[in-house]
Amino acid sequence: MSRVQLALNVANLDEAIDFYSKLFATQPAKVRPGYANFAVADPPLKLVLIEDASQKPGSLNHLGVEVESTEEVAAAQARLAQAELSTAVEEQVACCYAIQDKVWVDGPGGEPWEIYTVLADTEMAPGQLRAVNPDGPECCATRPDLAVAAPASSCC
Repeated sequence: MSRVQLALNVANLDEAIDFYSKLFATQPAKVRPGYANFAVADPPLKLVLIEDASQKPGSLNHLGVEVESTEEVAAAQARLAQAELSTAVEEQVACCYAIQDKVWVDGPGGEPWEIYTVLADTEMAPGQLRAVNPDGPECCATRPDLAVAAPASSCC
């Protein structure tokens, strides 16, 4: 099953968890310092809440589509490349308390989209949602067999 992901910046994680638990009649699937996610069954949605006082509450952090396998991520990357969209591939990256394979693409307004699969859960330092510096050279490492460039805004 695939589902759309919506990642929102929130000012107060506890208040946001309370609200979205009531809105979707479900509890979060994962809660960590400054982070929570909901695996909503109906409608199929992965809702990610990122506590970030430097961002406007309720603003978009990024969008995504969660898929079931690495093969689906690779197929999406191939389809996007065929459509002449610039992509960035990350393999086995620690992000949002999970090890993931993903491909990033920027929408026409610069909004970052990821198509990803979760390979395993992992722990991370409190408040650190990525294992690498998003602005560093190790972010959005591309596969050598794919001629892709990492869009500047594609790392969360």
